[in-house]
Amino acid sequence: MATIIDGKAFSANLRSDIARKVDIIKREHSITPGLAVVLVGEDPASQVYVRSKGKQTQEAGMNSYEHKLDVNTSQSDLLALIDELNNDPDVHGILVQLPLPGHIDEEAVINSIAVGKDVDGFHLSNVGLLSIGAGGIVPCTPLGSLMMLKDHLGDLSGKKAIIVGRSNIVGKPMAALLLKESCTVTIAHSRTRDLPGECRQADILVAAVGRPEMVKGDWIKPGATVIDVGINRIEKEDGSTKLVGDVEFSTAVEVAGAITPVPGGVGPMTIACLLHNTLQQACRLNDIEVPE
Repeated sequence: MATIIDGKAFSANLRSDIARKVDIIKREHSITPGLAVVLVGEDPASQVYVRSKGKQTQEAGMNSYEHKLDVNTSQSDLLALIDELNNDPDVHGILVQLPLPGHIDEEAVINSIAVGKDVDGFHLSNVGLLSIGAGGIVPCTPLGSLMMLKDHLGDLSGKKAIIVGRSNIVGKPMAALLLKESCTVTIAHSRTRDLPGECRQADILVAAVGRPEMVKGDWIKPGATVIDVGINRIEKEDGSTKLVGDVEFSTAVEVAGAITPVPGGVGPMTIACLLHNTLQQACRLNDIEVPE
């Protein structure tokens, strides 16, 4: 039976450590990190996520600035707001909640955020820095996944890793992070031949494909560490719904050495890493060291 990697507990410890560091820079430098979150429209899931971000930002001792815009907001008005936030010295991190309405060019919006205030790690400059292993801000979900892997396994050098999914948000940055840790990395996707066979060779399996319970227990190498990034809502027989990952947990837990559950695994780490990135950018923008 696999060890369960508890993302809730890990993220609580991380947020506590961030709050301690925020307190230090407030006292020693009179700087309060500030995170601005921009939401366009009224997508229910995005609204819940934005509220949670605001609450956890304040709990960490940071300033939270929420900007909720009408679904019909023009791209030019959104870009004007981002320009204001780019020039606001009290704002150290800017996050535009995705997805955006169809009439807005997401790439143009993401790349309008100042590189020094990009806390999602989606700006082309940060993507480039990550791809060559030269630092920069790392996307929150892959960063949280890596933190849990290193906490559980220690040194990742030489391990075989497979990432199922090639998105710009998780798959590709996760591959870059694991390469930097000296893993041998395979990125698999819908066109991969013999996907189960590829997965069975991996010491580390990261599932980030967005298909409920696609990865079965017999795809997993005995003793492997499984990071399940998927969050899928499915309907149960009684008509109610439940959240499941991209991994079939009931069979995988019998084979894996360790596994993240859904919910309660990678999910809580995403906001904690957003706060981590905001602290990093606040220190960089003020040319101070991040407290130990």
